[in-house]
Amino acid sequence: MKRAILLLRRRAISSLPVLLIVVIFTFFLLESASGDAVDAYLGAIGGGDAALRQTLRESYGLDRSVLARLWLYLSSLAQLDLGWSVAFDRPVGALIAERLPNTLLLMGSATALSFGLGSALGILAGARPGSLRDRLLSIGSLIVYAIPSFWLGLVLSIAFSVRLRWFPIAGIETIASGKTGFSRALDISAHLVLPVGALALIYLALFLRVMRAGMAGAWKLDFVLFARAKGLSRSRIVLRHVARNALLPLVTMLGLQSAAMLGGSVVIESVFAIPGFGRLAQEAVNGRDAPLLMGIVVTSAVLVISVNFLVDLIYAALDPRIGASEGGA
Repeated sequence: MKRAILLLRRRAISSLPVLLIVVIFTFFLLESASGDAVDAYLGAIGGGDAALRQTLRESYGLDRSVLARLWLYLSSLAQLDLGWSVAFDRPVGALIAERLPNTLLLMGSATALSFGLGSALGILAGARPGSLRDRLLSIGSLIVYAIPSFWLGLVLSIAFSVRLRWFPIAGIETIASGKTGFSRALDISAHLVLPVGALALIYLALFLRVMRAGMAGAWKLDFVLFARAKGLSRSRIVLRHVARNALLPLVTMLGLQSAAMLGGSVVIESVFAIPGFGRLAQEAVNGRDAPLLMGIVVTSAVLVISVNFLVDLIYAALDPRIGASEGGA
């Protein structure tokens, strides 16, 4: 436990400069874009005079210098205040709190499915490298990995929602259904089947190939050869020795792919009209709402860092040498 706390503390300290760089880079990137939220608002209402434009810019603090606004934003962020959304006229934190659970549900379900099923299929493929089963699974994973997630989402939607009518075509749950408890959970699950499947299949293929490659390399290690020489059964060697050793790069890949998984969930949300980060970001871009976009980027960065914290803990549990080296550093 002590080593885990030390590991988390070191990771948290090292992540603060990364988060600061992300915030500053994103701030100046948005500042370099033409137009702002006031321009978008005046365009939506059909225009306005110079006095109205100046009043709006002063009310939202857009009349200040770039460095002054950056310092004000960093000061507010230090107090966990993400600012005020110009397009929605609401606190950014409240908007994110409404949409974030839907994105986390989609992302978490897809991650669990792709990691669990991908590692299981990778074990099947890597149990006998070079066999027919290994070749079929490897070829199948390549085909699935080459398919764009948005195209796969559209195909699944047409096949299972439009034609077969097995699953809902869009949304996170039935609007105004009045369902609660277990009935609502079933309704949400039915809405998530297709988007989770579309997002998970891509990463399932990736995890399968990483697991298979790790197992193929583990068969040549000395401790595996020693276990075979002792006469242990092949299934025991696969599960207790080869698969556990091959899990280490798979867990590393899980952390590296967390940002890509978040980006993929944004695309899938747009395809299936799920009210999550994807649609919120799109609405923020359309409204040129810089504070909302900044809040989405900051929250996404914190989410990716948190996932990597969890991956570090899992990695240390699988290989105690990692936790020992971090704790003693």
